[in-house]
Amino acid sequence: MAREQRNGGDGTELGRFLRAHRTRVTPEEVGLKAGPGLRRTPGLRREELATLAGVSIDYYTRLERGKEAHPSPSVVDALARVLLLDERAHEHLRDLAVRAARPAASEPPKAPTSSVGPGIKLLLESLRPNPAVVVGRTMDLLAWNPGGLRLFVGMEQWPAEKRNVARWVFLDPGARTVFEHWDEQIRACVGRLRALAGTDPDAPDLVGLVDELLAESPEFARLWDRYDVRAHTHGRKTFRLPDLGELTLDYQSMQLEGAPGHRLVAHYAIPGTADHNKMILLDLTATEEDLKAVEEKGN
Repeated sequence: MAREQRNGGDGTELGRFLRAHRTRVTPEEVGLKAGPGLRRTPGLRREELATLAGVSIDYYTRLERGKEAHPSPSVVDALARVLLLDERAHEHLRDLAVRAARPAASEPPKAPTSSVGPGIKLLLESLRPNPAVVVGRTMDLLAWNPGGLRLFVGMEQWPAEKRNVARWVFLDPGARTVFEHWDEQIRACVGRLRALAGTDPDAPDLVGLVDELLAESPEFARLWDRYDVRAHTHGRKTFRLPDLGELTLDYQSMQLEGAPGHRLVAHYAIPGTADHNKMILLDLTATEEDLKAVEEKGN
């Protein structure tokens, strides 16, 4: 990533991940006394983490600095335990360790396809009035039904090639007012991109998007440096939509087999509820511009 290069290019994704999470764990959280005086940096010191994980200080320092690239599974698990990583972050740390041990690729990886088959487009149509979209691995909007697109207020006016959930959330001023919990939405977006950066950091589609967001959004830059990899796969969101007001929908994200990186995200509400009625209205009141956007993407 360009930001890592501007920050000196020190270490590797593995080292930067360890350092970011080390600074977020307090001594008290792992049973240590903070001791007198102020610490120069927040979180655990390298020697504290190394001791708790059962490795030498020199070895751990080399891990952070990218001088050591072959941590054993037991070392990875010990580090995850001390860093208080959840299951998803622990899995990501394992992936980083595996990648660090591989030789560097001679050529950058190719971006995955952005095309969506006719069967998926029919499925999106059949899901109406449930709002649904198909997104790529960097959260490009690849296909949608009218209600799905309308949840991203204003995005129907964007060129199809610019429609991206992360770009919209961070760079469209109106996006902040759409979500009741905007901060959760942006953290989930960054988590998905950060997870991909850990295992495929030179992917052209990822590099271009991240560099754009780093340059234009201080909020994105702040979250990017946290190295969180948590992403939401299901749950509930409350939208604030023009003409409809608040609309609370459950959602489920599903990987589409045969289309690497593509996910179907479908929203729903319990029939007979006010939210279900609003969801139907969202679909029925699709404007000509909304329908045109669907047709243009389908051609």
